[in-house]
Amino acid sequence: MTDAPLKLFNSLTRSLEVFEPVHPGEARVYSCGPTVYNYQHIGNMRAYVFADTLGRTLQWKGYKLTHVVNITDVGHLTSDADEGEDKMEKMAAREGKSAWDIARFYQADFEADLARLNVQPKQHPRATEYVDAMIAWGKGIADKHCYELESGLYFDVSTVADYGRLARAVTEDGEGRIESVEGKRNAADFAIWRRTPAGETRQMEWDSPWGRGAPGWHLECSVMGEALLGFPFDIHTGGIDHREIHHPNEIAQNQAFCCTNGLDDPRNSGAKIWMHNNFLVERSGKMSKSSGEFLRLQLLVDRGYHPLAYRLMCLQAHYRSELEFSWEGLGAALTRLKRMYKAVAVQLSRQFEEAGEPVEPTSVFLPIPREQWSEADETGVLRDFDEAISDDLNTAKCLPLLEEVLGDKFISHPMRWHLIATIDQVLGLDLLKVRRADLRIRPKAAGLTEAEIEVALARRKEARAAKDFAASDAIRDELGAAGVEVMDGDPLGWEWKLG
Repeated sequence: MTDAPLKLFNSLTRSLEVFEPVHPGEARVYSCGPTVYNYQHIGNMRAYVFADTLGRTLQWKGYKLTHVVNITDVGHLTSDADEGEDKMEKMAAREGKSAWDIARFYQADFEADLARLNVQPKQHPRATEYVDAMIAWGKGIADKHCYELESGLYFDVSTVADYGRLARAVTEDGEGRIESVEGKRNAADFAIWRRTPAGETRQMEWDSPWGRGAPGWHLECSVMGEALLGFPFDIHTGGIDHREIHHPNEIAQNQAFCCTNGLDDPRNSGAKIWMHNNFLVERSGKMSKSSGEFLRLQLLVDRGYHPLAYRLMCLQAHYRSELEFSWEGLGAALTRLKRMYKAVAVQLSRQFEEAGEPVEPTSVFLPIPREQWSEADETGVLRDFDEAISDDLNTAKCLPLLEEVLGDKFISHPMRWHLIATIDQVLGLDLLKVRRADLRIRPKAAGLTEAEIEVALARRKEARAAKDFAASDAIRDELGAAGVEVMDGDPLGWEWKLG
């Protein structure tokens, strides 16, 4: 089997490009991480499902992966455009805690959400660990590229070539949400260092040549990317909103650090390829953290949805397309996931009948080594999967191929598990580990426990066997009043669901 070339869409060139690593055999990736002043909503989490799929694909293609996702625990204001209140300080004041405690709490919650979505562990450097390096970076570029105002040190975007090309900004107003500060040379100029205003004290502030204060938000990614991956590295990812302000500013800083050459050569930007996932759209307005009970992963769990149903929902759409969230769509993804796990359970049952002993696929069946793909790929599914995932991470086309393996009765049991394990390395649905029972999550507001439901169903089964249909109907009505819908003849074999 011959590998298909891995083609990825580069936002900087607006074209599909064949991935060619900077360092042979390696892939170095930087993904913009969260500002840990609050819980992350599910729109935020789409970016990390996408980045994880990219990382898994690079490993599928045989590259040794180094993947960094930074933690912004300082330096980000309430607007992405260098204006407003400091998010960390604002939440610390609201909750009566230190900014450091706020950052650690919400970082831990973010990492727990990543684990629930089966996102592979990454490096998570914190911005506060690199402040000295940020100050040194600022000192290194200040003379040629920056100027000082009363509020801090600002980057002059006219000192580098092709500023704003990533966002396709063509006028001075192209980066339209940048803070309006008196004395700025250009509308798009941005803060490298924000001096603490006279008479104020912040919990997170440091001494610098430009006064006591904190680094600008954009600086941390440049500093950590260079320190941990080296310039140029292979791929930089983020949400599409970063393409308009944050990433153009990061690129300008990278150019100032390395050279001032233009972006016709993407390596001058600090990364060869810039990739962006599109928005998750939710029509009710509950995606914003300012809406109160915004849509976070725990809310989905509280409503009875397994986190992997959300991962599957993301995989069903191409990462560059908008994905509309609805409870109906999430329910459909959960049903599709249940069908996959049921297929695994049925095949395990058949194998148990043949072997006469239980089989645990996670402990027995490992992914097929790459050098054995050709001889193992009798159905051609690995070839087809490789072509689909190599086409700019076309996961929507990959999923039916996985379902083909799950449903093909002519694939032998050992080979089936090896194929599933191999494909699931990329999709990350944990098909050989998670059981169907794990997908049945009791909603927080449910009136009956699962044990109580099962007892009632057992009583109903006995009544039906005795042809006492009045009692059977009465039990069904009792369950219905408690929000439990009995599903007679359910093809998934679940017997009940929550109404």
